[in-house]
Amino acid sequence: MTQIKICGLKTPAAIEAAVTAGATYIGFVFAESPRQVTPQQVRKLTQNLPEEIQKVGVFVSPTNEVVEDIIAEAGLDMVQIHGPTNITKLSRPIIRAFSSNEAETMTYGQYPFYLLDAPPAKLMGGNGRTFDWQLIDQRNLLKEKLWLAGGLTAENVGEAIQYFHPRVVDVSSGVETAGEKDLAKIQQFCDAVKRTIRN
Repeated sequence: MTQIKICGLKTPAAIEAAVTAGATYIGFVFAESPRQVTPQQVRKLTQNLPEEIQKVGVFVSPTNEVVEDIIAEAGLDMVQIHGPTNITKLSRPIIRAFSSNEAETMTYGQYPFYLLDAPPAKLMGGNGRTFDWQLIDQRNLLKEKLWLAGGLTAENVGEAIQYFHPRVVDVSSGVETAGEKDLAKIQQFCDAVKRTIRN
């Protein structure tokens, strides 16, 4: 059954909306971005989070030391890495992000999970751009490891789930209005995922 990650969260209201709507994973961006937060902010924002909700830290080409420090300080459960990296193992499970034009080079043995995203634009991720799903050779995708991102919205996430059958769908800009998380869009996105799963 496909689960939900709402990424780029910065406020108590957005976190509460994500949890209430049915997200299993909530993402916090530590790379340079308009959505960037500090480990101290994340620790404070998530102090009353239900135990079953997983906190994911998002990084771009980090060093091992920086990630481990932030894991400890922010209390992260998982780490999502974009961009070139030599990191293959940390104290928390890694979600390794690849853009759709790198899909052929994804090596599944190294990481517990993989995120398939649109090619980088202004940011490494969270640009709200889709990619051509039909260009991906699904015979090479291990669905039990696959997280899917790239321009997902309440309008297209159902089709994306039916096409890829990913473990997790990951959204950031698709639940925003004017660059800020939109609580109604978070609810609509999660509802669309749940409707698809039920059908």
